[in-house]
Amino acid sequence: MDNLLSIVTFIPALGALILALFLRGDDEAAQGNAKWLALIATSATFLVSLFVLFGFDPTDTGFQFVEERDWMMGLKYKLGVDGISVLFVMLTTFLMPITILACWDVKHRVKDYMIAFLLLETMMLGVFVALDLILFYLFFEAGLIPMFLIIGIWGGAERIYASFKFFLYTFFGSVLMLVAMVAMFVDAGSTDIPTLLAHNFGSSTFSLLGIQVVGGMQTVMWLAFFASFAVKLPMWPVHTWLPDAHVQAPTAGSVVLAAILLKLGGYGFLRFSLPMFPVASEIMAPLVLWLSAIAIVYTSLVALAQTDMKKLIAYSSVAHMGYVTAGIFSMNQQGIDGAIFQMLSHGFISGALFLCVGVIYDRMHTREIDAYGGLVNRMPAYAMIFMLFTMANVGLPGTSGFVGEFLTLVGVFQANTWVAVVATSGVVLSAAYALWLYRRVVMGDLIKESLRSITDMTTRERAIFAPLVVMTILLGIFPGLVLDIISPSVGHLIGGVETAQGAFHAASQTAQN
Repeated sequence: MDNLLSIVTFIPALGALILALFLRGDDEAAQGNAKWLALIATSATFLVSLFVLFGFDPTDTGFQFVEERDWMMGLKYKLGVDGISVLFVMLTTFLMPITILACWDVKHRVKDYMIAFLLLETMMLGVFVALDLILFYLFFEAGLIPMFLIIGIWGGAERIYASFKFFLYTFFGSVLMLVAMVAMFVDAGSTDIPTLLAHNFGSSTFSLLGIQVVGGMQTVMWLAFFASFAVKLPMWPVHTWLPDAHVQAPTAGSVVLAAILLKLGGYGFLRFSLPMFPVASEIMAPLVLWLSAIAIVYTSLVALAQTDMKKLIAYSSVAHMGYVTAGIFSMNQQGIDGAIFQMLSHGFISGALFLCVGVIYDRMHTREIDAYGGLVNRMPAYAMIFMLFTMANVGLPGTSGFVGEFLTLVGVFQANTWVAVVATSGVVLSAAYALWLYRRVVMGDLIKESLRSITDMTTRERAIFAPLVVMTILLGIFPGLVLDIISPSVGHLIGGVETAQGAFHAASQTAQN
């Protein structure tokens, strides 16, 4: 199918358009129709995306399913996937039907709520498949709008503050990226991403305001892209928008934010920072590695001090993204393989943890840890599910969380031993805050009167968790399902990066002689 990626990308937008044009009223029947149409649209997107996965050739390190046509003002509409992006497409299409099921109890402006999620899915998929610089930027930025509305309209008591903080942080970083994109177009004369990947951006040292910029324009453009992707991921110390956004967002919003939206930053590093600015990436790698190590330790310690379950899991996400950036900028096979695996695994695990919070919040309308205790006595199925994802978040062998962290740490150890030592301490700290949370919420005697009538998970809730359980265990036992797809493309990426860095060092040595 020549237009397969376009079909996958725009099925959710088509569902949103049908909802907007043809669904009228806000009675119970109309709300039900809106939910079912959104579920059908996201499920159809997943089923069609399976053709992409099964038709993908992992041994081909180039872009596949490429679509290209003239668009506007000389720009191209160009889509394609490689081994790095194809599984992020699958992660998105897999999680969105689960997300729609998770917000089945929403009663306020249901049609608008479903339209926001459907449009958000299209924007996220567009980021992963875009092969034109401007097209990527449009998808990347447009995704802010539905998420801003989801937090700002359906969020908690301080939703306006959290939504504006989320928007301003991410938008400011993206403005710098846009400036760098203009500079790239001027230098390369193209917005075609495969062309830009083959282009050699200038790396000659020059003076800026009396400061010698090693790596030249590559370093300047790398910093501009870094500003956007570091906020999106988010990295310490520009992570403060994330806990507020998570706490105020509805459960489904938190799931998408943690499971998919954060991955856009990591994907950006892999698609742009490393292959397009390899010299600058090598120069800035020590800074990123140490920022990642600080993030792992600092946010883990902050998580230990939290009294709100969502905020604790949000800080846990920042810590786990620290492993991702450390793995990427270790710039070796194990590190980058582990970083991609960690992002995919985190999508399942963090999404499930926020759903676990949502299950008891729907019953008790509080996320305070002290409000719970002894839930195992009334909710044994919930206790078992929560335990599985707590252990996966810690990195228990046999779960997907272990594979990503282990590979990442192996890669980081090869790049910087001390960073690896500091980062490894995060494994111990994650066990501390995760098990502390589980003990306080689930274990012990049921002594609070308000919890004596709480009920276990419904059939719908169990159905929501079932695919997440399967994927967490399946990837933990058979990591080759992911590694066999991503490794050839990662190897190709590393080869190009090392070649460019080697040429830079050879030129520098010649100039010195």
